[in-house]
Amino acid sequence: MSDYVFVYITVASPEQAVEIGRALVEARLAACANVLPGATAVYWWEGAVRQDSEAVLVAKTRAGLARAVVDKVREIHTYACPCVVCLPIVAGNPAFLDWIGAETRPGGGEAAD
Repeated sequence: MSDYVFVYITVASPEQAVEIGRALVEARLAACANVLPGATAVYWWEGAVRQDSEAVLVAKTRAGLARAVVDKVREIHTYACPCVVCLPIVAGNPAFLDWIGAETRPGGGEAAD
């Protein structure tokens, strides 16, 4: 299993992406969150094909924090069924991966006071 993951999240607006990204970083659930505005989603919802503007949020975190990240996003996201998926990082710059580890909660436990 990979020690680190990307968390791919779609949201209704860049502002909501920043709000969720900031919440994850401030809680030490993610080391970094990137907001990519200007996505277009085409999808099935309630029996019809729909199309909407969205933003994408990509967070970098420890694999051990993935469940806590998903739970936090579900808590503050405005969608009834938000896209929140974790993708393993299989290789990368060791210094960057070490930085992710240093800037997130160890082992998925509660943050220290």
